[in-house]
Amino acid sequence: MSEKPTLLDPVPRTATVRAAALAAALVTVAAGLGVRATAGGDVAGGDVAKYAGDALYTVLIHTLVVFLAPRVRPLTAAGAALAFSWAVELAQLTGVPADLARHSTVARLVLGSTFNAPDLLRYAAGAALAWAAHRGLRSWSARARA
Repeated sequence: MSEKPTLLDPVPRTATVRAAALAAALVTVAAGLGVRATAGGDVAGGDVAKYAGDALYTVLIHTLVVFLAPRVRPLTAAGAALAFSWAVELAQLTGVPADLARHSTVARLVLGSTFNAPDLLRYAAGAALAWAAHRGLRSWSARARA
């Protein structure tokens, strides 16, 4: 017969990683909304908000990959996030996301509407940022457990 877990038992690592990924996703969304709210008004600020938004989009996808697969390696998660971001951007060449965006705010936020080649580089910057943060946190966590 197995014993019931108690409050003093250690939290499984996957639960901790998922909680951290969820917190990171919320912080990423807040950062995106904050950048958009503070820089979205003027032309130069609008560009900054868009560039940051593109990078943060990929960071958010990275956090969701980690949430779904808590044991994923940083490079694998970053690669998956980048591939997804690029796939969404390239799908905009078909016109399907633009059509969906006309009918749904959620589709507009997730899929965008217009292809823009420089966005591909901004997604790569977001993937690099997410990879570095994920790698750093894993290293720090490993040292803390040792």
